Amino acid sequence: MQIYTLFSGSSGNCVYIKDRGTELLIDAGKSAGAIEKSLTALNSSLSNIDAIFLTHEHADHTVGLEIISKKYRIPVHITAPSYDRMVSPTSSLCACAWRREVHYSTRIGSLTVTSFEIPHDSMQNVGYIIENEEGEKFGVATDMGHITEEILSYLSGCHYAIIESNHDTGMVKSGPYPYFLKQRILSDRGHLCNEECSRLAIFLAERGTRALTLAHLSRENNTPDKALSVTRQALDTAGFFSVELNVASPIITTCVHK
Repeated sequence: MQIYTLFSGSSGNCVYIKDRGTELLIDAGKSAGAIEKSLTALNSSLSNIDAIFLTHEHADHTVGLEIISKKYRIPVHITAPSYDRMVSPTSSLCACAWRREVHYSTRIGSLTVTSFEIPHDSMQNVGYIIENEEGEKFGVATDMGHITEEILSYLSGCHYAIIESNHDTGMVKSGPYPYFLKQRILSDRGHLCNEECSRLAIFLAERGTRALTLAHLSRENNTPDKALSVTRQALDTAGFFSVELNVASPIITTCVHK
């Protein structure tokens, strides 16, 4: 299984997965042209994508969907609450969207995709588990206000995972954001801080995760060095020196090295 973040952060999010002849996207939070350019750099194209799986309806995860739907007619899987908020009868997306239950599982080519619930201040947010026929298991979970038992249960046993390390709490509190926005970020339906991310990383490492990518970093309230340092130190202190750890950049990042 090949896994890349094409984009990550508040300016746009998109994950690309390839396994044998199956190619998927999770989210399309950049323009169709930008996503196509990134896929071309990986010797692929939107015309090769078999399906898109949406985590939630916020613009940094969805902005490219209308043009992609109009031009490429790719099936887009969206949970019912997000679908009802964002899909209008006159949009091109309407003809391509599959309105899904919050918890669902489907087979696309060689990959099985399963959703799970994540707390966030959207109509509905989900993470995904993707598993291939060889039993390789990959999980993605971002935009997390807090870590729930459901998140731990679904991510447990993943060989690879993309998890959120959005902010440094001190930077949020002392930064220039208005009070209401600080409260949103720090709430239990906001985003995950570096320290909480590190605790999730240890949990996953204890259950066999071999490679982790820290994603959805705030441009204003975090730095790649801070995020990496907090989780790397936590993993090393717990004895998980061999767990591969990297940070998703705003452009293409390889999430699994083989």
